[in-house]
Amino acid sequence: MTLIATCHCGATKIELPRHPTEAASCNCTYCARAGAVWAYYAPGELTFLSRSDERSYSTAPEIHQHYFCGNCGMQTWGDSPDWASLYNADGTPKDGAGGGIPAQRKFGLNLRLVDDIDWSKVTVEQLDGRHNW
Repeated sequence: MTLIATCHCGATKIELPRHPTEAASCNCTYCARAGAVWAYYAPGELTFLSRSDERSYSTAPEIHQHYFCGNCGMQTWGDSPDWASLYNADGTPKDGAGGGIPAQRKFGLNLRLVDDIDWSKVTVEQLDGRHNW
């Protein structure tokens, strides 16, 4: 079954490459307000079917971007460093790394926009982004 993330008005449609098995819910000041549950994919894995009124927002545009529909306002996806490549979920560095911004990127897709998702197949990790990043 093909899974499509769709904003409320249908202006943004994003095809997932596969059903996610893992996702994250973050309590940082942005994610907590957006109410998103994020599944992560490598750049190039998502297929953007429609992005007719897409806009972006960022508190640090040189690092990350949050994308949303400019018509209905739904938070759709984001482009950010792959923090998990250098840091543990609690914010501590992996293997002595740390103190830097990862060069590796990842795309976060808001799973709340996927109507046909089987939530019983998704393990959602709770991230403490409010205190760790």
